[in-house]
Amino acid sequence: MTRGEPNMGSFRGDDSFRRALRGLIVGMALFVVLGTVTAVWANPLFVRMTPVGPWEFGATVLTASLAGVTSAFWVPACRLRGSGAGGLASFLGIACPTCNKVLMFLFGGPALLGWFDPLRPWLAAAGVVMMSVATLLTWRRFRDARTRDAAGEGRLHPVQGDAT
Repeated sequence: MTRGEPNMGSFRGDDSFRRALRGLIVGMALFVVLGTVTAVWANPLFVRMTPVGPWEFGATVLTASLAGVTSAFWVPACRLRGSGAGGLASFLGIACPTCNKVLMFLFGGPALLGWFDPLRPWLAAAGVVMMSVATLLTWRRFRDARTRDAAGEGRLHPVQGDAT
């Protein structure tokens, strides 16, 4: 690769700044969107019907941070199913149970407040754990791809059954 040629997906060019910027943008954007949509903080767009618990802000920070790190380390060998499922679980755990129209339609208000609301911290924690595992697997794929590229073996191709 000569100077001035675009980096065509290999690690020969130092793409650290671009990856860090992508991770920072994804993490910050998800933090703002997730916190606003779930009304973790007061905002003019969404009103929360149940009070914010002490753990919800932390779950929002962890979810956004893990998504940012995952996007920074992402390589074509990675699938984002595990991270996406963890993000969905975190979102459902953080969000106001009575504000979610789908859940309200399926279960009704009393069932949501009586059964689902006490489980929300555990659902958010499970989502963060799932995203943590997906982030670790993504980092391993990134490290393996970088090692293979440094050895001149070319890019790592997607692996069937990858959970990330």
